[in-house]
Amino acid sequence: MESLVLTPQMMVVLGLLGLTIVLFVTEVVRVDVAAICIMVLLGLMSLVPGLHDITDVQNLFNGFASNAVMSIIAVMIIGAGLDKTGVMSQVASFIMKVGGHTERRILPMVSGTVGVISSFMQNVGAAALFIPVVSRISARTGLSMSRLLMPMGFCAILGGTITMVGSSPLILLNDLLPEGMEPFQLFDVTPIGLALVTTGILYFVLLGRYVLPATKGESTNAESTEAYFQRVYGLDFVIREMRLSEESTLAGKTVGDLEREFPVIVVATFMNGERRVGPWSGLTIAPNAHLALLGRHEALEAFAARSGNRLNDRLDIFADALAPNRSGIGEVVIPPSSHLVGRSVTDIAMRKTYGLSVLGIHRGEETIRQGLREVPLQAGDALVCHCRWDSLARIEKDRDFVVITSDYPHEELRPQKVHFALTFFLITLALILFTDLRLSVALLTGAVGMILTGVLSIDEAYRAVSWKTVFLLASLIPLGAAVDQTGTAAWIAQQTLSLLGQVSPWILQATMAILATFFTLVMSNVGATVLLVPLAVSFAVAAQGMGMDADPRVFALTVAIATSNSFLIPTHQVNALIMGPGGYRVMDFVRAGGIMTILFLIVSLVMLNLVF
Repeated sequence: MESLVLTPQMMVVLGLLGLTIVLFVTEVVRVDVAAICIMVLLGLMSLVPGLHDITDVQNLFNGFASNAVMSIIAVMIIGAGLDKTGVMSQVASFIMKVGGHTERRILPMVSGTVGVISSFMQNVGAAALFIPVVSRISARTGLSMSRLLMPMGFCAILGGTITMVGSSPLILLNDLLPEGMEPFQLFDVTPIGLALVTTGILYFVLLGRYVLPATKGESTNAESTEAYFQRVYGLDFVIREMRLSEESTLAGKTVGDLEREFPVIVVATFMNGERRVGPWSGLTIAPNAHLALLGRHEALEAFAARSGNRLNDRLDIFADALAPNRSGIGEVVIPPSSHLVGRSVTDIAMRKTYGLSVLGIHRGEETIRQGLREVPLQAGDALVCHCRWDSLARIEKDRDFVVITSDYPHEELRPQKVHFALTFFLITLALILFTDLRLSVALLTGAVGMILTGVLSIDEAYRAVSWKTVFLLASLIPLGAAVDQTGTAAWIAQQTLSLLGQVSPWILQATMAILATFFTLVMSNVGATVLLVPLAVSFAVAAQGMGMDADPRVFALTVAIATSNSFLIPTHQVNALIMGPGGYRVMDFVRAGGIMTILFLIVSLVMLNLVF
């Protein structure tokens, strides 16, 4: 093998690599800003004599049109479309129904599901589709997104090793094998991939409390309804769920009767398969009905004791409808010109007409809480209400109210568009699995289809894209290309292997895995695979010539699998994707990803030698 000489171009690229790592770890500037600076610096290098060929300035910004970046943009839009129609909310409800509300139970459900999905579709696509699911689960359970997103993202990467179509390096591997070498079949790597996904899940279940941060990301987690009551309005109310028995004495009464008899408010009902939030006072309560009750803790306990029905500690039937991102406390004021002045809450049928359950009336310095439904409203009255956010959004356009609450989720779900969303999602999936169409084109087909059918507006599609992720990845692509094109990567690999000298095959195999891990952090995993697979095969053949038991086929597979060992810094597409929503810093990846990197190396090398 021809010996490579360290050139000035290689030295500059090594310096830029070191600078990138320092900027990422220290976070002197945001990681996306650091990546943009490195890209611009690469371009400026073309002005320095002798360094003009480090990068092709004409193609410096091609990363923004790369297959990977366009695929990420498209998959974010598809995920937002599925979320807008309520599909992801239903997935979240199912996961919570099976997995409960605790981190230890939800984490394996989410991570395992994503791991399996990413075994037959691009891992960044699987991760992007599940970000809305994790957001919903976070809002309903109060668990920080940062405690769930990183395990999900890591398992999406690990899931790519379950089949030979789960990641780009494994897809590419058979084409890189020497002529005459037996190609790998679809499920040859499945035992290795399953072991890696299981390791990832166990790692976060057992050690997650120590390595995962508890931060707030770009999509700030909605606080619990109870905390919102107390923080903003000083109302120590809670919401509990109750199911009436067949013989309950409450059956046959109206919502208004129940609220007059007990100091509680019925904020939602589920009867005869129909769920209502803010049911009107004249609604008759049926046997076996589910009720969501709002009141002071002591009042709810007393109500349960007197009625002979048990309160649930957590919301079940109403978990979705009463989640903080769907409903909560709002404040509205009655203006002097309102047609409601002089009429009571009962006269207006406030819940039936406007979807507002009035909890209190602020008048001057007095807060009316008792008998408030019969109090005639006056100009300037501030009504504190429990309502669905879409109801509050509707009355913002009503001149009879002035809505004071402004920082609520203005989310307009479009369940009527669900068939369009699912149709284009399935079309996209079919194009990915059953055609040779470029991934970005297949994904953009689904994204454009959702926009044209009104699942999302074009402005909503723009807002769905995490531009921080886009600029981070697109700006790093030229650096990865420079590492490859200047021969820097080949020189590092050659120097590392020459330092080892004559060693046992397993040390050589481990070294190839470590090299692949390093290169996939600073360049594309495809580039690392193309560079290292021929090297791995060559060194295995050389070891065989020296009488060692080294299988070139296994060495090649070692490299292709190790290029998925991308957890240490957020340069992998999945890690870059979850960084913003999870509110992660680079050191969060270093802390959690460092251990995962070591576990990946150990488990993959052990399984490779056991299976092959």
